[in-house]
Amino acid sequence: MEKFLPILQIVVAAILSILILLQQRGTALGSAFGGEGGFYATRRGIQKKLFWATVVFGFLFVALAILNLILK
Repeated sequence: MEKFLPILQIVVAAILSILILLQQRGTALGSAFGGEGGFYATRRGIQKKLFWATVVFGFLFVALAILNLILK
C-alpha cells in the first residue's frame, strides 16, 4: 500500500494535467472590451464531460494527497 499510493497519485496527476490542457481557452480580455462572444458561455457535449472529469480528478488528487499524508 505504501508504494501503491504515490504511483496512483502520479497517474492521477498526469491525467489531471492532460485534462486541464484539453480545456478550451477563452478569449481572455478580448470579451471585456467588446470582442466576439458573450461573457457567459454554456458548456456542451465534450466540453462538459472534460470539465466534470477535471473536477473529479482534482478531488481525487487532493484525496490521495491527504490519504498519503495520513498513512505515512
